[in-house]
Amino acid sequence: MALPINAELLELCHTMARRARAASKALALVPTSAKNAWLLACASALEARAPELLAANEKDVRAAPGYGLNPAAVDRLTLSAKRVGAMSAGLRQVAALPDPVGEVRETAHRPNGLLVQKVGVPLGVVFFIYESRPNVTADAAALCAKSGNAVILRGGKEALNSNAALHAILSAELVKHDIPADAVQLVPTPDRAAVGHFLRFAELIDLAIPRGGKDLIERVAREARMPVLKHFDGVCHVYVDASADLAMAERVIVNAKCQRPGTCNAAECLLVHAEVAPEFLPRAGAALQARGVELRGCADTVRLVPGAKPATEADYRTEYLDLVLSVKVVPSFADAVAHIDAYGSHHTDAIITRDAGTARAFTAQVDSAAVVVNASTRFNDGFELGLGAEIGISTDRFHARGPCGLRELTTYKYVVTGDGQIRE
Repeated sequence: MALPINAELLELCHTMARRARAASKALALVPTSAKNAWLLACASALEARAPELLAANEKDVRAAPGYGLNPAAVDRLTLSAKRVGAMSAGLRQVAALPDPVGEVRETAHRPNGLLVQKVGVPLGVVFFIYESRPNVTADAAALCAKSGNAVILRGGKEALNSNAALHAILSAELVKHDIPADAVQLVPTPDRAAVGHFLRFAELIDLAIPRGGKDLIERVAREARMPVLKHFDGVCHVYVDASADLAMAERVIVNAKCQRPGTCNAAECLLVHAEVAPEFLPRAGAALQARGVELRGCADTVRLVPGAKPATEADYRTEYLDLVLSVKVVPSFADAVAHIDAYGSHHTDAIITRDAGTARAFTAQVDSAAVVVNASTRFNDGFELGLGAEIGISTDRFHARGPCGLRELTTYKYVVTGDGQIRE
């Protein structure tokens, strides 16, 4: 039996969506200079009001154990002066990027004299659902507004105070720069039913973007009546080839696993070519264990690394988001690629090799949103790849793939200009 609908909540959600639709029409006409001025003002405001942000965030961090957050999730939730500075830097970087709205992407002159141009335009309204990481509030607002899209932000209950403080700062600057106040809205309630309401407003919302755990993403993909930009899992691999620089490989896997294990681009599986496993695995295993990593590996791994536990089949498919790493010794490059294809999630996979031909084969054969050569998987990130920030990482093949920044939040229209031509 269906639960009764909370009419007041439904009306709140519908009103927010209607206002976002109206704001999107006006925002599409806002000049780049005004959008950039807003971004720069927000960056300065975040820095100036950092103590206020950190105080709000502290309330969320204190409440985190009550929500069952593990240490990695608490880390994602926690703001610091450094992270506030990184948010401000991200806003300034977005301001410095070219505006994709109005960008002429292709031009063709037809034999009959028609001028055909493919021109960048906003998507319209974005409904963005995310968990834990309050810095994402600033990233999403910046990217959506700069790309001409109104955004409805729905953060998780665990970051309610942090998100409210951030939104207050960002929205206060909107009207000062002639940008519609409803261009950036924050859903004020943690009620999960609100998400379901928004996902049914296909006539008002053009794109839904879930960013969080697999359960959230599966729910959004199942219920949404509009397109969804998503990835389900981040089962990311680092493959150490027979020709690898082993010192480099050790640095990369320690960084890819340990720098921030609770992120979707952290490594979850280490593959090692059998030729270098006897030399590499004892040293790399010790380095990882020294950082608190639990290793779960194949029989060769258990033999070579004291303290490693036997891996199950399920371990190789698991996104741990914690200091746990599955390990497998593979007899060949082809076996490494086959393992990634069978167990990976098409998110981010890396190879460490000194052989240029092997590197080319890896990038050609591994079907992931980002394929990395001789560097950490942690670089599959909008800020690190020069997008200023990202609103999510997509493993889909249609419309956008990989970290999604300004350009990925636009589509295009054909603008055809003539001087009286008619079709015969």
